[in-house]
Amino acid sequence: MRPRDEGSAVVDVVLVSVLVLALFLLVVQVGLVLHVRNVLVASAAEGARYGAAADRTADEAADRTRAAVTEAVGRRVADRMTYTAVAVVRDGLPVVEVTVSGPLPVVLLPVSAASITVRGHALQEQR
Repeated sequence: MRPRDEGSAVVDVVLVSVLVLALFLLVVQVGLVLHVRNVLVASAAEGARYGAAADRTADEAADRTRAAVTEAVGRRVADRMTYTAVAVVRDGLPVVEVTVSGPLPVVLLPVSAASITVRGHALQEQR
């Protein structure tokens, strides 16, 4: 007599579906992290260029960076980040440096939030 295989297909589908769903969520999470990282890098660079203009200050650079992040990824993510901008001298040249740091957003995965820090630099115009 053959063993009964009734219902084994349902178990196979459930097991495979769980793995496929986990893989899909992982791909979505990696895509979101890369998107947020690229947005933060571009926003920090934009804020640094804005603050490096002859008639702007470092505080305005941080405000511009925050506005760019808010516009690109939303207020909830932007409010969790910290924005600092300082005028520094690098290799004898005045530079505006904008730093953005904070936790990365996590979507539906039971992982601890990783943090990120990005910097943007721009050569400061002389007044």
